[in-house]
Amino acid sequence: MSVYDSEELEKVVSSFELDGKVVSIERFGSGHINDSFRVVVNEGDKSYLLQRINHKIFPNVDGLMDNIDLVTTHLKSVLKNEVIDVDKHTLTIIPTKSGAKYQKDANGDYWRIFILLDGTKSYDIVETTKQAFAGGMAFGRFQKQLSTLDATQLVEILPNFHNIDFRLSNLRKAIEADRVGRLAEVGELLDYIFEREEKMRRILVMAQKGELPLRITHNDTKFNNVLLDQEDNVQCVIDLDTVMPGYVAYDFGDAIRTIINAAAEDEKDLNKVVLNIPLFQAYTEGYFSEAKDFLTEKEIESLWYGVLLLPYMQVVRFLTDYIDGDVYYKVHYTDHNLVRTNTQLKLVKELEGAEAQLREILSQSVVTPS
Repeated sequence: MSVYDSEELEKVVSSFELDGKVVSIERFGSGHINDSFRVVVNEGDKSYLLQRINHKIFPNVDGLMDNIDLVTTHLKSVLKNEVIDVDKHTLTIIPTKSGAKYQKDANGDYWRIFILLDGTKSYDIVETTKQAFAGGMAFGRFQKQLSTLDATQLVEILPNFHNIDFRLSNLRKAIEADRVGRLAEVGELLDYIFEREEKMRRILVMAQKGELPLRITHNDTKFNNVLLDQEDNVQCVIDLDTVMPGYVAYDFGDAIRTIINAAAEDEKDLNKVVLNIPLFQAYTEGYFSEAKDFLTEKEIESLWYGVLLLPYMQVVRFLTDYIDGDVYYKVHYTDHNLVRTNTQLKLVKELEGAEAQLREILSQSVVTPS
């Protein structure tokens, strides 16, 4: 995490149109990508969120901020008919004094400011069915509200992010190079991956046939990207950096991947990798309580493929990095990426084993009144 002195931060903040004089600037949150700070001013009850955009991960800063501006502007137009204070239910970009969406400093760093949504809370881990339902409702509502905005207006900020053909191509390149001599020990894992290759391409095939509409998707549907009020009611979806064109099954599958596994993503004891079916059902019911208003039949069909694809894709990505010599993901011991690979692979196997039960829950949740 970068270190900034108060003078540097105050200079950055002075470039933006804030209501009031700055009283304090303090580090805020525990994000791993962008540096964040809480900015308190001396007027009103409003605080601000200052962020340094990690332009190594998001090099197209203009496209990134244009995407967020398009999405939040559209959300506000929808929300004005639903809530009293729209600024509490979506992010609000604070412009610079010159009207720009971000400020570039003398060091080449990029900064932005949002209104800070005070009085909210989030959870890193889903522990109850009520929380899971709220998470499903939040992302289902988010997709529904954006379903009337043309997805082609947005830039693909992370090209091929959920493209399994791209991920498998990277794996094949890693196999061919075998830079650190690890290929011999992962033969069975590779057999498993390539045996399921066609099965895991079903969303892409449906899209290529024109069966799936291109939507605006979040692409990072972790539960801590949902803000709740003090009664655990959904208030806002945050972290919009990865919002871009995609298919709804990707968001659904990634959310399920993060809540259904009772174990950690790098659990060594594979016996602990078991499915939490009640959380799956609660999330699904929450999701359909909002999303069934706009989803097509083919999109509903694709959701199950997303449930299988997203953990499978992580198997591919972790194993690719392991074969490459651990150059992408941070590792804490020699075979950390291999452990992650095996954990996600066990999750895929568990999902495959419970397919009939999980697909029945999906079918029933579509028709269950919200």
